[in-house]
Amino acid sequence: MANTVSSLKRIRITERRTAINRIRKTRLRHQIRAIRRLIEQKDAAAAGKMLPETFSLVDKAAKWGIIKKNTASRYKSRVTLRVRKMTATA
Repeated sequence: MANTVSSLKRIRITERRTAINRIRKTRLRHQIRAIRRLIEQKDAAAAGKMLPETFSLVDKAAKWGIIKKNTASRYKSRVTLRVRKMTATA
């Protein structure tokens, strides 16, 4: 167990940041899951409408360090391709 005042403070800060990061990661996963469900349901209009919101959340997660930059790019690319493919066939 930590003894010094600074190490105790670092523990408190780490606990707060961990809780915030967990919330942000959960929000990101839920958003990605929601848009994937819309794609599976072949709802092109709703998926296209949700795309900018999803991109924003993915970019923010990459900025915060929740996911890496390349991972964010991969998520955005794959979702975009699937939505475009769905709108092209519709």
